[in-house]
Amino acid sequence: MQTPLDRTGALTHGRVLRVAVPIVLANVTVPLLGAVDTAVVGQMGMAAPIGAVGLGAIILSSVYWIFGFLRMGTSGLAAQAQGQGDQVESTAILLRALAVGALAGLVFILAQVPLTFVALALSPGSAEVESLARGYLQIRIWGAPATIALYAVTGWLIAVERTRAVLALQLWINGLNIALDLWFVIGLGWGVEGVAWATLCAEWTGLLFGLWLCREAFGPALGPALARLREAEAIARMIAVNRDIMIRSVLLQISFTSFLFLGAGLGDVTLAANQVLMQLLTVAAFFLDGFAFAAEALVGRAIGARSVGGARRAAILTSQWGVGAVACLSLAYALTGPLIIDLMTTSVEVRAAARLYLPWLIAAPLIGVAAWMLDGIFIGATLTRQMRRAMLQSVAVYALALAVLIPVAGNHGLWMSLMILNLTRGVTMGRQWPEVERKAGLASATV
Repeated sequence: MQTPLDRTGALTHGRVLRVAVPIVLANVTVPLLGAVDTAVVGQMGMAAPIGAVGLGAIILSSVYWIFGFLRMGTSGLAAQAQGQGDQVESTAILLRALAVGALAGLVFILAQVPLTFVALALSPGSAEVESLARGYLQIRIWGAPATIALYAVTGWLIAVERTRAVLALQLWINGLNIALDLWFVIGLGWGVEGVAWATLCAEWTGLLFGLWLCREAFGPALGPALARLREAEAIARMIAVNRDIMIRSVLLQISFTSFLFLGAGLGDVTLAANQVLMQLLTVAAFFLDGFAFAAEALVGRAIGARSVGGARRAAILTSQWGVGAVACLSLAYALTGPLIIDLMTTSVEVRAAARLYLPWLIAAPLIGVAAWMLDGIFIGATLTRQMRRAMLQSVAVYALALAVLIPVAGNHGLWMSLMILNLTRGVTMGRQWPEVERKAGLASATV
C-alpha cells in the first residue's frame, strides 16, 4: 500500500519549476494571438473589420470566461484524487467536467440568436461593425463546446502535473490559429469570417489534441469511471466547488472592471495611463499563474494523500518562487518602467500620467502575491467556500475604500483601493490557513 509520501512524491524546487515554467510560457502565447488577429484584418485597410473582430472576441471571451471555474474546480478535485491514488475518480472528474463543457456549449449554440442580439445591443458599434461582428459570432459560436471543454482538459493536465502538455496544447491552438489567420484572411481574402474560421478550426482540433494528451485517463480506469459518473455525492461536491469559484471569480472581475470604469471618470488621459499600467500588471499575472497553478496541483495532491507536511511544504515552495518572481518584476518595472511606458504610447500627456502612477504598479505585484498564491493553495485544497467568503469580505472593504479615497486622492485613491483589495484578500485567506492543514488530516499526518 502506498504511503502519503509515495503518492505526493518528493516536493522540491525543481518539481515546482517543472510545473510552473510551462504555464508561464503558455500564457505568453495568449496576447500574441490577439495581436495577430488584429494585424491580419488590419491589412484590409479598413477600421470596421478590426472593430468587428475585437468586439466579437470580447463578447465570446466574456461569456466563456464565466466557465473558468471548470478549470480550477477540475484541477483541485483531480489533484486530490491523484493524491489518494484513485485513478478511477481522477478519470471520472475529467469526464464530468467534459460533460459540463459539452452541455454548456450546446446551450450556447441553441441560444446563439438571442445571445448575439443582447451582446451587440450592450456593445453598440456602427452598422457595418455590428454586421461583421454578427457574422464572426455566427461562426465562432460553433466552437463553444470545444472551448469550454478545454477548460476541463487544462485543469486535469495541471492536476496530474503535465504542464508541458498544457504548453504543447496552447502552442498548437494558437500556432494553428495564427497560421490559418494568415491563410484565410491574407491568402484567400475571407476577411473577418476568415479569422472566425481559423479560430473555430483551432478550437476543435485543440480539443482533439487535448483529449489525446489526456489519453492515460481513458485506459483501464475508463470503464469503472463511467460507472461512477452519476454518483450523487461526487456530483454535489463538484457543483459546490464550481459554484463557489464562479461567485469568487465574478466578484473579482467586477472589482477589476470597476477599477477601469472609475478610472474613465477621471479623464481620458488618466484612463489611458491606467490602461498602460494594467497591461504591465497583466504580465505579472502571467508569471504568478505558473506558481499558483503549481500550488493547485501540489497542495491538492498532498491534501488527497492526507499529508499535512506535504501541504505545508508545497505551499511554502510555490510561494517562495511566487514571491521571487514578483520581486524581480517589481525591480524590473522600477528600473525600466519609464522606458516601457514610452514604448507603449507616444502621447506626452499619457506618458507623464503613467510615470506619476508607476509606483503603484511597482508595488502591486508585491502586495498582491499573497492573494494570488493563496488562491492556488485554496483551489488545490478545494476550500472554495472559504475563498468565496474571503472575496465577499474583501470586496466590501474595497467598495468602502473607493468611496473614501477617490474623492480625497483621485486616481491615487483608485490605485490605493486596488492595493487594499488585494491586501485584504491575502489577509482574509491567510487567516484561514489552519483550514488547509485541517483538511489534510492533522491527526493522520505522517510527513
